[in-house]
Amino acid sequence: MMENLPVYHGPIGKEEGERRLAQDGRDGCYLVRNSDSVPDVFCLCVLCKGYVYTYRLHKDDTGSWAAETSPGVQKRYFRHIKNLIATFEKPGQGIAMSLLYPITAQRRAETYTEAENRLSPTLNSPNPYLQQQTQHGAQGHKNRNKKEVQQMLG
Repeated sequence: MMENLPVYHGPIGKEEGERRLAQDGRDGCYLVRNSDSVPDVFCLCVLCKGYVYTYRLHKDDTGSWAAETSPGVQKRYFRHIKNLIATFEKPGQGIAMSLLYPITAQRRAETYTEAENRLSPTLNSPNPYLQQQTQHGAQGHKNRNKKEVQQMLG
């Protein structure tokens, strides 16, 4: 079930999870990874003011998902992990900040970039004029941020 979640990164470990969030750098960027210390538990990690806040996600005996939130906040249960994430995208849910920018798993990003390179031969062109035109065009594309464009142009 977790494998179908685009923000699920698998057993990448705490340090790698923090590195991936820092690479994005925006407050509210988030991902889900396996817990390093507890089997069958996952961690929802969100970046806020330079710190990564980690919330354990676990499934209870009935198959419902819950997150460990701030003390005093009512624990809520969800049938599907995507519903839990959708709820935490809203403000005031007992976590450091709302989930704003999903960081999708690396393998998906690599697949996307490979497809992008096959579709855009000008990205690999030795002609600097074509590269410059491509870069300006890519920066105007709404679904990409500058960092992704710079990484693509390498």
